[in-house]
Amino acid sequence: MAVALAGRAGSRFAEALGSVVSRTTLLRLVMALPDPHWPEPRVLGVDDFATHRGQHYGTVIIDCATGQPLDLLPGRDAKTLASWLGKHPGVEIICRDRGGSYADGARTGAPQAVQVADRFHIWQNLGTAVETSVRRHNAALEPSTGPDRTANISTAGPASMDRAMSPIEARIRERHTIVHALLAQGHGIREIARELHIGGNTVRRTARAESPEQLLAGRRQPRPSQLDPYKTHLDKRWSEGCTNAIDLHAELQEVGYRGHSQTISDYLRPRRRQRIRVVGPAPPGVRQITGLMMRHPDRLRDQDRQQLAEVLARSPELDATRRLVRGFAEILTTRSGQHLKDWIAAVRAEDLPGLHSFATGLEKDWDAVIQGLTSQWNSGPVEGRVNHIKMIKRQMFGRAKLPLFRKRVLLTAAR
Repeated sequence: MAVALAGRAGSRFAEALGSVVSRTTLLRLVMALPDPHWPEPRVLGVDDFATHRGQHYGTVIIDCATGQPLDLLPGRDAKTLASWLGKHPGVEIICRDRGGSYADGARTGAPQAVQVADRFHIWQNLGTAVETSVRRHNAALEPSTGPDRTANISTAGPASMDRAMSPIEARIRERHTIVHALLAQGHGIREIARELHIGGNTVRRTARAESPEQLLAGRRQPRPSQLDPYKTHLDKRWSEGCTNAIDLHAELQEVGYRGHSQTISDYLRPRRRQRIRVVGPAPPGVRQITGLMMRHPDRLRDQDRQQLAEVLARSPELDATRRLVRGFAEILTTRSGQHLKDWIAAVRAEDLPGLHSFATGLEKDWDAVIQGLTSQWNSGPVEGRVNHIKMIKRQMFGRAKLPLFRKRVLLTAAR
């Protein structure tokens, strides 16, 4: 029970079974159990895990051939890994991510071992480089020309406004008019919310109301305002073309107004928006286009394929990026790392600084990258074990120190 549930949960479960045992007794029993025995590993997988995300990390070491966790180490520096490898001289292959600390630790602690850079992390690095390239040419994401995207929406003018109407009530009435006008034009709730910079729930509530009175029901009557005696003057000056709240505030101060200019601005706000932009499809974002370029063409929807084709047609650089991504994907999926030099030469021939940086990183870690793109080994089993570690950590609400945490991970995997 202690291995599966730890202290508190194990104690409660024992009580449900008719036994009484304290959490500390269960934890003491767990810590007294010996570590599982495992043969000397030949192929290791190394990765980090968070004990406190963003602050404290550890290192998990597994046997890639069996998936068995071998140890959990404090920290994720090169010295810690090198020390562990020095005690296990039979290691021949080490699968790792692209981090430099694990590469240095493996080189120091097991110089005879072959290092394998994980294919997933290589592909992830390429995705970061592609996103940099797309961001550099983001002007190509939005069409340079298009139909007129503006339309007039008639709202109540100053002459038709009730003198006793508060700024909030006037804003609600104006919003109701605009939302229903856009709905009549065939625009969706999300598009309207994005265009008017208001919440989706507010748009839905406004759309359900047949009249502004349904939105105003239950609202208290507006309280008297010190601006009330001056509203006639404001209406007159607005009709004459004076719409600046600061200037109007200075005028009213001369005739006795002692309020703030923001009160005047709130009173005039319902009148300001006489023309708004018609909501149209938003242009694709940088990460959206990056995702479409990184995805296999056969898995794209027709709409996504058309959208990507339009963007690539407007930017030769992004078209070249897409072509290079597909070339690298072919090398990675077929594990034909012998063609990587030709691919890097093709990258150098293009004006793509993001991919140039990615290629430079591959060259610095060349041997491990070639092994990752040609051998069968990868860090997939390590990533699966990290998920298992997260489950155990959350089961104990992150309170366990490393010795108990390590013991439970090793014993749970051995059961």
